[in-house]
Amino acid sequence: MDASRSNRRQFLKHLGAAAVLAPALPQTLMAATQAGGVLPSGVPPISITILHTNDVHSRLDPFPMDGSRNAGRGGIARRMTLLQQIRNEQKNVLLFDAGDVFQGTPYFNLYKGEPEILAMNRLGYDAGTIGNHDFDGGIDNMRDQFGKATFPLLVANYDFKNTVMDGRTKPWQVFKKDGIRIGVFGLGIQPKGLIPDNLYRETRYLDPVEISTDVARRLRQQEKCDYVICLSHLGYKYPDATVSDNVLAAKSQDIDLIIGGHTHTFLDAPLTVNNAIGKPMLINQVGFAGINLGRIDLTFEPGKTPVVGGTQVVPVG
Repeated sequence: MDASRSNRRQFLKHLGAAAVLAPALPQTLMAATQAGGVLPSGVPPISITILHTNDVHSRLDPFPMDGSRNAGRGGIARRMTLLQQIRNEQKNVLLFDAGDVFQGTPYFNLYKGEPEILAMNRLGYDAGTIGNHDFDGGIDNMRDQFGKATFPLLVANYDFKNTVMDGRTKPWQVFKKDGIRIGVFGLGIQPKGLIPDNLYRETRYLDPVEISTDVARRLRQQEKCDYVICLSHLGYKYPDATVSDNVLAAKSQDIDLIIGGHTHTFLDAPLTVNNAIGKPMLINQVGFAGINLGRIDLTFEPGKTPVVGGTQVVPVG
């Protein structure tokens, strides 16, 4: 084994020890997850709704009514109303964010991210990852503001060992809904050349494709997850060979869904692509500024692999 791969595995082992593990599965589902995440006969179908945002960029208020393209759209209050409606209708709901919570309105200029994080707490986010603009106030500010979060910050390919963020993120987490195990991990974009050095300091960037291969395999095989989600701030697609969600999807084997950010891509529906072993998987991204909410409804049925029951890009406002 080469040195870089050995170091990567040691890094993942160190981070994995700090990750919060879901409680043990009920006996009725244990055999299913050990067999690869297919519910046994006799267990009723279980529905789980995945909701997500990306690149909200400190947009706490709706866009002003100035006649522009996004006039009146978005806003925390409207997102809260929409989330409450969906949670009232659906038993099992998870809410994620794919990064760039900060920067873009005077709220960040004045308060450096605190109202954004407090708003996410009130909205009930289950997890988020780190975007490049989340470093805009510096890594000390990131520590201070994300330290107020009631949800975990997931990123597997940033090594914060020699920074103030050491121990304040997790590579992955397992969420359990009605015995279904949903494994979620995060990936951040290459900071060099994109973020000023003095803002991210000694943060080490690790290859996201290699890291995701190891983490997704662990979630699938060791953690017995029924579904694996990547919160990615790599960007949807680039004209060159730069790593992106599309590149990651093509090289993956154990990821079911990539929730993306960074490129502010408006997808009308999740893109279905084949992974490295020809298995279909999904990529989704819903623009920016919180004007849309992504929704993916999953159904787990006895004797079958998970089925996508429906997808929506839900306008906020």
